[in-house]
Formats: sequence, C-alpha cells, structure tokens
Amino acid sequence: MWRTLWRSIDRFSLQHFKHVINELRVIKVVDKLNKDLVVDLLQSIVEIVTYGDRHDPAIFECFMEYQVLGEFVRVLKISKNSRIEAPLLQYLSIMIQNMDTDNAIYYCLSNDYINSIITHQYQFDGGDLASYYVSFLRVVSCKLNKDTLCLLVKVHEDAVVSFPLYSEALKFAYHGEKMIQTAVRALTLNIYNVGDDMVYQFVTAPPVSQYFSDLILRIKKQCLHLDSLVDVTDGKTGELLLETDKIVDDLYYLEDVLSVDEPRLSKMISESLISLLVFPMLLPLLPLRPSNGPYVSAVTSLFVVARLLQIVQRKSLINFVASAVLYAMFSSVKDGSEVVTNGGTAQANDFAYPLDEMVGPETKGAENLKMSYLLGYLSENLSLDCRFSGIPCDDTGKERGGILPHIFSDNQTLMLASLMLLLVLAESKDLDYRLAGLIGFRQTETTMQKTYDSSPPLVFDSRVFMIHLPQILRALLKVLATQPPFSVLTQWQTGWFLRKLLIFQETKLDSHDIHLFNRSYEQSSECLRKELAGCWFDYIPDTLRNEWENCKRVLEESSQRKDPFFVLELANHQLTSCGGTASILAWQKMIDAVKVYVLHLHLKAFIYRGDPFENPLRNLKSTSLAISGRKYVSDLSSASFGSEISLVLAGSGIPCKISFSKIGMRDIYLIPIATGISGKLLLLEKHPLHSKRGVVIAIAPLAGLNPKIDENHPTWLHLQIREFDPTFDEKKLRSHRVNATNHEEDGKWTIGFTNSKACDAARLLILEETNKQRSSVESLLAPLLNISQHIANCQGD
Repeated sequence: MWRTLWRSIDRFSLQHFKHVINELRVIKVVDKLNKDLVVDLLQSIVEIVTYGDRHDPAIFECFMEYQVLGEFVRVLKISKNSRIEAPLLQYLSIMIQNMDTDNAIYYCLSNDYINSIITHQYQFDGGDLASYYVSFLRVVSCKLNKDTLCLLVKVHEDAVVSFPLYSEALKFAYHGEKMIQTAVRALTLNIYNVGDDMVYQFVTAPPVSQYFSDLILRIKKQCLHLDSLVDVTDGKTGELLLETDKIVDDLYYLEDVLSVDEPRLSKMISESLISLLVFPMLLPLLPLRPSNGPYVSAVTSLFVVARLLQIVQRKSLINFVASAVLYAMFSSVKDGSEVVTNGGTAQANDFAYPLDEMVGPETKGAENLKMSYLLGYLSENLSLDCRFSGIPCDDTGKERGGILPHIFSDNQTLMLASLMLLLVLAESKDLDYRLAGLIGFRQTETTMQKTYDSSPPLVFDSRVFMIHLPQILRALLKVLATQPPFSVLTQWQTGWFLRKLLIFQETKLDSHDIHLFNRSYEQSSECLRKELAGCWFDYIPDTLRNEWENCKRVLEESSQRKDPFFVLELANHQLTSCGGTASILAWQKMIDAVKVYVLHLHLKAFIYRGDPFENPLRNLKSTSLAISGRKYVSDLSSASFGSEISLVLAGSGIPCKISFSKIGMRDIYLIPIATGISGKLLLLEKHPLHSKRGVVIAIAPLAGLNPKIDENHPTWLHLQIREFDPTFDEKKLRSHRVNATNHEEDGKWTIGFTNSKACDAARLLILEETNKQRSSVESLLAPLLNISQHIANCQGD
C-alpha cells in the first residue's frame, strides 16, 4: 500500500504531460519571480514531446490537441522583462531539431505559430538572445522541403509576398559575431536548395534581391580596406591574412549559392559580381583614361581577381576577365591584322570577336549589366596609344597594352601577380578557345579546342604571350640572379612561375638564359657554403631534408590551387632584412640560404633533365641533441642531462670552474665531443658518492660556441650559447620568423681555469671538435654537390 502511494511519477507519461501543460496554462504573466518555473515547464514539455514523437503517438496527439505551440507564443506575449525569450527559443530549437516524423514537422510549421515566434518583437540588446534566435531560424530551415516551405510563406496571386524566416534572418547577415553570420548563410542555402519556384522569384526580385548586391559591395569595401593594409602593415602578415580570410569566406559563400544551379540566382549573382566587383577591380589593370573613384592598387586588384576566379569558377567570369585584360590585343586585331584558320587566312574585321558570346549565355538580357555597355566603355576609354598593331619582341619595342605592361613591370611583385592571373586564366577549363589561342599556351589551347567541334577554330598568327615568353622567362631569371637577393618568398614564387612557363614553352632556354641561371645557381651555392662556416651548420642537413619536400610541393602546385596571397606578402615586404648576431637571426639566414639552394637544385634538374630527382637526404637522421637519457652511459656521444659518465672514460675532460647565479661556484669538467654531424659540450660535476664518475649538469651545442679568451683575464673563456631552440614544425617556424626582429640575446657562459695555458688548451679543443663536426657535415653534403655537378654535365647532352 505505501509503495503504491509513494510510487515515483512517470515523467514521460501522458498524464504527467497534461499536468505540465495545465500548469503552463494557468500562468497569466511571466516575470522575474516565476521565470524559473516557466523555464522548467518549457523544458519538461520539450523533453516529453521529443520522447513521444519517437515512442508514444498519444503524447504528440495531445500536443496537437492542446495546441502547445500556441502556448509558446502566448508565453512570449505575456513576458515582462523576464528574459524568457532566450531559453524558450533554445528549447523550441531542441524540440524541432529532434523531430523525426513528417507529421510532427508538418504540424509544427503549420497554423502560423512558427511565423508568430519569428516575427515577435524581440529586444536584441547585445546579449546572447540574437544567437538563440538565429539558431532557432536555422533549425527551422533544416526542416524545409517542398511540402513544408509553403507553410511559412504568404502568397498572393501566385507570388510570395512575405517570407518572415528569410527576411528576418537577413537582418543578421552582417552581424558582428561570426557564428551568427555562418548560421544565416546556412539558412539561406537551405532555402535555396529546396528548389521552390515562387521562392526563387521572391529572393531574386527587389527589394529582397538587394541582399546579394549588398554582399558584393561589402566584398568590394573589404578589398579597399585590404589594399590600405598592404601599404601600412609593414611585414605584419597576420592582419592581411585576417582580411583576406573574410573576403575568401564571402566568395566561397557566393560559390555555394551559384552551385544551387538555379538560373535566376546564377544570372543575378553573376551580373552583380561582374558589374559591382570584377569590373571595378579590373580598372587598375586597364590603360584607361583617368576617372574618379576609389580604386585599389594593381597588386591588390590582381590578387582579388585571381582568387575570385579560383573560387567562383564560372564560365561567364573567366571569359569576361580574360576579354577585359586582353582587350588591347583584341582592338589591335580588329584594326586589320590577319587571323589564321584551319582553312586559310581571314581578316580580323570578318572575325570581330563576339566577346559577349564568350562571356556566356547567362549574362544575356541582363537588367543591371549590359555586355555591350561594358565593352563600349572599354572601347571609349581605352587609350589609343596603348593599342599596337605589331607585337614587339624586344624590351625596347612599342608600348604594350592590356596586361603586358604589368608583366614587364620593373616591380617584381606586380610582374608575379600579373603572371598569376594569366596562369589562372590559361589553365581554366572554362576559358574560351579563342582567348586561349590569343594567349598561345599550347597545352591550354589544345584542351580548349577539343570542346568546340562546330567550326574551324580561329588562331592568331602571332600568339601574344608565346612571342613574349622568352622575355618573360628572362625577367624571371633576372629576379633569381639579382644581388642583393630578393626574399626567399619572392624567389620560390619566381621559381614556380619559371617551371610553369617552361612546361608551356616548346623549346629550351637559350644560351644567354642558361648562363643567367647558372650565375644564379652559383650565387645560391656560395650562400650555402658561407653558412657552413656559421653557427647553425649542424642543422643544414636536417633543413635540406625538410625544405626539399616543401620546395617540391610548392613547385608542383597547380595554379588553380595556389593561393595568390603571396603577392600581398611580397608587396608588404620586398627585400630580405638581415643583420645582427643573435642566433635566431643566424638561424633564419641559414634557413633562407638552404631554401634558395634547394630551389635552384630543383630548377636545375627540371631545366636540364625535364624532371626532378629524388631527395638524396631523405633517410638522414636528425642531429638534435638529446635532453634525457640513461642513468649511466659508456659513450659520451649519448650523454644527456643527468647522465653518469666515467671520468676515466672522459680523460680528455679539462678541470675548470663555473659560477651559477643561484648555486654559486662549482668545480666541473669541460668535455667537447663531436660524433659525426652531432656535437655537444658537456659540463660534468663529480658524483658525490662515486669519485670516478661525473654527472652531466649542463649541455650546449658545439656549433656556435665561438670560444674567446677574455682580454683582461686570460684564464677566463667566454662561450656563446644558442638560446633559440629550432624546430621543423611549420607553425613554430612561422612564429620564429615573426619574432626574429626582437633581437633576442644569446646565452653566455664564462668558464674559469687555473692558468692561461689550460684556458687556451680548452679553446683549441673546442675548435678542434667543432671543425671535426663541420667536416662531417661537409662530407655528408658532398654527394649532393656531386649530383648537382652531374646535372650540369647533362647540359651538353
């Protein structure tokens, strides 16, 4: 009997559910006093409904009979400064998200309850309510399909006149919190992917369609801000990365919308992109008459356009950009030059490239953008003196038009940025075959022609860039051979372009270019040899092994996958900055020398043999010093901190003294030891219990010690200790480069000896072991040098 009276209530029973609903119904106002009670009731309802949807149909029937969603709406309306909105939206989101049956979802979206909750007048006062609200909207959008979408829109005469879910979400499209922006974009994509014709008409018609033009204008504004950062953030790539990430995120979102593949959406976005972003970005690249307006620099323009074409891969954009940057060549052809067809020659006047046809059918009949207007604008504003009828083949020829002035610019950053855009265009599968023929790269031209089978392809009798390719290659080689050298970033990117263009070229470099490259190679070799005498020579083999693979990956990168961000980095800091004696600066100098040398090895193999060779140092063991080890060791080379070493074995140890700031003067033994390419300096102290053993109390790398006797105290020996701890982790390397300008001080040890003779003997012993270690490194690198010499011998084959 007592067990029956005290039996626990089944919180998922239909009876308990009705009890909770009735408790909620009796509440007439929600304030701070009863807020917690209401929150508990809402939580219980959501838990029971979620359970009933999966396990007990009677519960959901009760949910519909009592119109519980109406109670949620009523609670919102009777709330008075209780801040009940956030938990209500949170629990409602949980309930809708966990509904599995179609009937449950259909019911929740019907009766206009959801729209009432969406359009409720919330007070977004900077708290977390906006996050809960947008999250609720996103959850609702996840449940949309062609059957349920009609429940959330208002239709008049076969046209959507109101769509609160979409309209209210767009109000948060540019919210300061990134998660909210992401949720809004996910919501819009969910709606677009439903594929409802009336909704497409609604979102692509004014004023709702203003969302897309606002987004593109926002990207343009970000580009202007990015351009300003390039000039002011000297060497600080972090700010540039943050700003470019914002632009790239927006472009990927536009690509996601275009991937829905709805003609009206694609047409509207493509037109807005071309008229509001692409065309203004192209203006700095065109020799137009001066016009008013805020335009970005040519380098930023090239970056933005190249990145856009990599992300938003649409035929209309590819061919519009190609037509615009090559327009000067079109105009020269139209003025009477001949073109060649498979059946003979024809006048360019008969050809008269239909550029609007190349751009693609989706731009036909555009309301905001007329191709004829843009082409007319180019024709009217393009300076006449930039058009050329004959294409010069030497550096002193006539003034070049279109993108050519940037490719032949004395500014290396502008040159590389221009080539980047050209390669992105040339390797695009959507580039019109006639434009590919004008560029003249054999591989891309052949690929494009295969897609057109209707009529004989027209090919210019003078392929503009193929004619200028020897000049372009020579300009790239001059960048590599420049003294003082450009930054490693510049040289690696130049090497990538050089390799890429050599793939397109049908003939090899001429003797003058070979001589120029060999001079550049010898300069890189000389820099590496100098580093063998530096304080980081022991890390050169490891660095070669790591940078070999890094360089190979960079050189083989596709232009469609290559991030053009490097052009902004180059514009941000042009020349290498070196100097100082801190080990971190010396480390970076060694890394740069190895990178440049490895680049030249790869390029030399490609130039002379046509393919790279395998990394000869792949199986090389690391030279890093051990930091922990066995309790007792018999081999000095394996000793680590705390190891016990026989003082009999360490007969070459020199007794001396050293003073530590916290523990005072200590009697120690100094032992420099070089084993192969590894080397270290051991400081041992006698074992307190075993007089014939010593304990390692300190270890320093042998390289970089630079032992010097004090001028005033001939018994003192000064040693320079590398405090910087190198690693081959990419992220840490990047942080080391950033901090390299801090000029961190190296550690210093001062060792005291009984007399000047012992002090000088210690100095000579350290130098002797250091030279042994350096000789081992040089011997290890000898096969690599022989390989490079073998490649050089292949030149005559």
